[in-house]
Amino acid sequence: MRGRAKSNEPLAPHTTLRIGGPADLFVRVDRIADFVQTVQLARQLAIPIFILGNGSNILVRDGGVRGLVIENHCDQSSLAPNGPSRAIMRAESGASLPGLANRFAREGWSGLEWGIGVPGTIGGAVASNAGAHNGCIADILQRVSILDSQGSTRELPKNDLAFAYRASRFKGKRDEIILSAEFELRRDEPAVCIARMNEYTQHRRRTQPTDPSVGSMFKNPPDDFAGRLIEQAGCKGMRAGKAEVSEAHANFFVNHGGARARDVLELVDTVRERVQAKFGIVLELEIEVVGDE
Repeated sequence: MRGRAKSNEPLAPHTTLRIGGPADLFVRVDRIADFVQTVQLARQLAIPIFILGNGSNILVRDGGVRGLVIENHCDQSSLAPNGPSRAIMRAESGASLPGLANRFAREGWSGLEWGIGVPGTIGGAVASNAGAHNGCIADILQRVSILDSQGSTRELPKNDLAFAYRASRFKGKRDEIILSAEFELRRDEPAVCIARMNEYTQHRRRTQPTDPSVGSMFKNPPDDFAGRLIEQAGCKGMRAGKAEVSEAHANFFVNHGGARARDVLELVDTVRERVQAKFGIVLELEIEVVGDE
């Protein structure tokens, strides 16, 4: 298996919420060739695989993850002209979304500025159709390269990806693995791109907690906001163990140090019950919950 595999690696340090039990096996990959070889070998040995990016938008249960966790650090990117005022940006799936947003905005390429505050990788962002500030991955994505269930590398156009609100054909599935993605960016003044990015960053600092969190816990229901519903249901500041429904933003659940996954899931159940009782709305998780209890 390519890379240095570890056994019983705690996953809490590898997630933004700082929660999670151990992985049976854990390996970091930095090159696409090693990524593909590692996946193919694990499949040949019938070892279950879980691909981990930046560890945002995910809650790992306290029992950890069986099989092999592959932490994807494949982060190469490039830019190629696509007409007088547009370009195609290609990025490997382990590349940082905010890192790319910052880099290309400063070079005068617009389209990703909204991603400056979304702490994930390109692979995770594509799988969940990540978005913020009225922008999302589906707006600019052109195609993806994947490793399919048969071990072949294929290119899929945007129209084949079943994009929906915070969803795609890849969400919650393991048989197709995103290797890279291509996006169309448009030329703009660097100062304008940077100002837009700074505005988004300032908004995030004003409205979101700084404690470890998983990002937005629930999807916004149609024509409403999960945070508003949670707050109106009286759940803001609610605690279970060291986990809390954030006082800064009710759709963020934070870890005050030593929280367990079961604490967070207890809050999830309570919040859902109270919102449904008050508003008749069943909140749907935006995050992915993985691993054993």
